[in-house]
Formats: sequence, structure tokens, C-alpha cells
Amino acid sequence: MSKNSRPCQQHGYTLLELLVAVAIISILLGLLMPAVQKVRSAADRIRCANNLKQIGLACHYFHDANGGLPPGFSLDRRNAYPYLSWLARLLPYLDQDNMWRVVEEDFQVDKNPFSRTHVHRLRDRPVSVFSCPVDFRVKTAWTVYSPRTGEASRVALTSYLGNSGTETRRRDGVIFLNSKVSLDISDGASNTLLAGERPPSFNIQFGWWYVGAGQDNAGSLDVVLGSTEKSYLQDVAYAPCGKGLSSFRPGSISDECSTFHFWSLHPGGANFAFCDGSVRFVSYSASSVLAALSTRSGGEVASPPD
Repeated sequence: MSKNSRPCQQHGYTLLELLVAVAIISILLGLLMPAVQKVRSAADRIRCANNLKQIGLACHYFHDANGGLPPGFSLDRRNAYPYLSWLARLLPYLDQDNMWRVVEEDFQVDKNPFSRTHVHRLRDRPVSVFSCPVDFRVKTAWTVYSPRTGEASRVALTSYLGNSGTETRRRDGVIFLNSKVSLDISDGASNTLLAGERPPSFNIQFGWWYVGAGQDNAGSLDVVLGSTEKSYLQDVAYAPCGKGLSSFRPGSISDECSTFHFWSLHPGGANFAFCDGSVRFVSYSASSVLAALSTRSGGEVASPPD
């Protein structure tokens, strides 16, 4: 080896250089994460809207086959499927013929889907088309206890409720107790709500997809909802909600009063299906027109916001 030759020296990073690199990466991640979250949120909203689109089309198929939209549910024991929700009645029109056969078989055995003997096998089976992907609670079954009897039930949930009108007891919407509403709607099918988003209640007492009597044995809060629904509950948990009218506004899965109005876990508003088969994302700023859009023959001059 020559006297002038030197061994090759390896150059490492100094602490300052490492700190600068970490700082740059942190800044880039800080810029990237909101963009990723925004894309993910938009994707969830689109998937949720697609669920409502399928539900809307199934309602049209049901209408063509039966001469009217599905009833919210029926109390009549002479009916082949008492208490069965309008969503469950759509199963054969959502390419779920096997599930519908299970419904038929179970109702032949027991016409009470609330029965303690778990004859109704689909009562605790989540269905993806009835579930908004942004809500983790609709992806699994839950055990709930009756506030009156303490009886336990296993149930699966839904993110979508039928439009019963301004208030369920008025029955001025399109899906309510024993309803069979024609799509020949005087207010216009494109100006009338069919269904919308409302996550299940904070205590999972309301929002079951298979069956649900609701707060008044007419399905209210459970399978159908009015745009300005009233509270008729005596449960102390809902006492802060009072007897006043609810309205379309942001909600929370931990807020008991959010049970009484349409809302979603998407930022800014909620998806709604209309009776013409379209689906639109309605902003909370349009709350003032939602009541007009919920009636089928109110004669109001209102149209869905763009």
C-alpha cells in the first residue's frame, strides 16, 4: 500500500441531519393524512349512497310486483309477516332469495319475531346493503335488554329508515304502518323522500333492520322516521329530548336525542333516497325544506337541493 493512500471512510448521518429528516417526514405525513382521510370519507359516503340506491331500486321492483311500496310493518296477525320491517320485505328484490326463504320458513313456525325462542334466524344477521360502512355498530349483532321486562335479545341493525312523513302518526310520507303507497305521488316522486340515514340509537334500542315496533308500536324510530318526529317515550334516558319537534341536523351516537331525527356520520349532511330512484346527499343547511320533501301530497313548493 502506498504511503499516500488512505482507507475509504464511511460518512454517517449526524444527529442534526436525522432530526431534519424526521421533521420533513412529519410535515409530509401531516399534509398527507387529511387528504387520505378526505378520500376515505368520500369513498364511505359513495358506498353508503350506493346502498340507498339499491334499496330504492328494490322498492320500485316491490311496487311493480305488489302495486305499492312496502309497508313500514304490519301489526295484523292475519298478515303473513306481522311486525316484519319494510327492509326485510325487500330481500327478494335485492337478489337475496335464499334469505327470503329463511324468512318464510321462520314465520311459518312462529309469527312473533320478538319471541324469546330464537326461531327467526335472520334477526341477528347483519346485512351489508342495510349498513352504512362508516358505522362500526351495524357490522355485528348486539345483545339488548328490554327496558320494561329486562328480556335479552340478539339483534342486527340498520343505518336507513323509511320516510313516514313529517311525523309517523300523521302517515303523510310513503312508508309507515300498514302502508301501500303508490309511486303516483302528487308532490312528485323526485321531490319526495323515500328513505334516509339515521344511525341506530345510542343504546341499540332502536334501529333494527329485521323488525321493530318503535316508540309507538308503529315503527317510529325503529324502521321508519318522520322529518320532524315527536317523542312519546316515557323512558328517563330520553327525558332531555322533551316533547318538541326534532329537525334534520348533526347528531352523535352517544346522544339520545339524535334518535329522533335524520342524520349521518358523514360530515355536513346525510344521504337520502327519493321516490324517483335517485339518491342525493342533503346538507344540514337544507333542514328547512326537509319537512316539505317528506310529505307525498302536501302541495308544498320544494325541490331537493343540488
